[in-house]
Amino acid sequence: MEIQTFRERLIRCVRTALPQGTKTAFWLLKLTIPVSFGVFLLDFFGILNVIAGWVAPLFKLIGLSGQASVVLITSFFTNIYSVIAVMTTLGIGYREGTILAVMCLISHALIVETAIQKRTGSTPWRIVVIRLSASFIAAWGLNLVLPAETVSVAKNLIGETKSFSPALLKWITDMSITTVKIIILVNLLLILQKILNEFGLIQWILKPFTPLLRMMGLPANTGFLWMVAYTLGLSYGGAIMISESEEGKLSREDADLLNHHIAISHSQLEDPLLFVAIGYNMGILVLPRILLSIVYVWIRRFEIWVKSKNTGIKS
Repeated sequence: MEIQTFRERLIRCVRTALPQGTKTAFWLLKLTIPVSFGVFLLDFFGILNVIAGWVAPLFKLIGLSGQASVVLITSFFTNIYSVIAVMTTLGIGYREGTILAVMCLISHALIVETAIQKRTGSTPWRIVVIRLSASFIAAWGLNLVLPAETVSVAKNLIGETKSFSPALLKWITDMSITTVKIIILVNLLLILQKILNEFGLIQWILKPFTPLLRMMGLPANTGFLWMVAYTLGLSYGGAIMISESEEGKLSREDADLLNHHIAISHSQLEDPLLFVAIGYNMGILVLPRILLSIVYVWIRRFEIWVKSKNTGIKS
């Protein structure tokens, strides 16, 4: 009888999660596919290079060349895989590549991920300002402390596709893989979340992390979402945040605090490891983002405290 009850609870978790996960996955795809196709066209017709030329003077202030702007602008609209493809094509040097890598890890996929964070309780323009400012602050700091380096770790591994049809076919292939990945991972994550909630396991998993969350200025009930965002990224973590918010398990203020953190510091495994694979240092890729995210959360908490004092509302 106990085994049957356990099985029924598992089945209920799956049946509850699948419709919600499918709905969220298709919502993500409605954002991701048009943005990705738009970037494909901008890149193919050389418009990204034109835009990069306009902003090149700004990049010189933080020790980056004009071609570095192509990489960062690409990251605004795409994922880290695309960033690395551009970096290896351009032959970016180690020092410049390190600074760029940290900036792109903070500011990649701005349109899609900002839309996710808007739906989970944060103001879009604020999230964009946070990510852009944090990426340039990180670049400024790294430009001051990193020693001069002339060794290039990025080699010309990827050639340019000059014909439209092969380029379009490659985009369709890549996008198809991404689509399948999003649908599967979002549904699996929501099923996992339902199971952990159903059997009361989340509190036990997160207990060791409670002091760390407190130090970072994050509410204890954001711990599971913080772990998902750190391991699988903001998009997939955002899928669960949407679920938690819609079910009333996460307040708008708590979600906003978490958004301030994971806007800067998320996907601390897969994305940095992609850069490590071509020769960059894991510590430099991870630590600046964690430190900046903590600072931004405490600034937000101070802002909330000041506002509550001014309005006479006890927070």
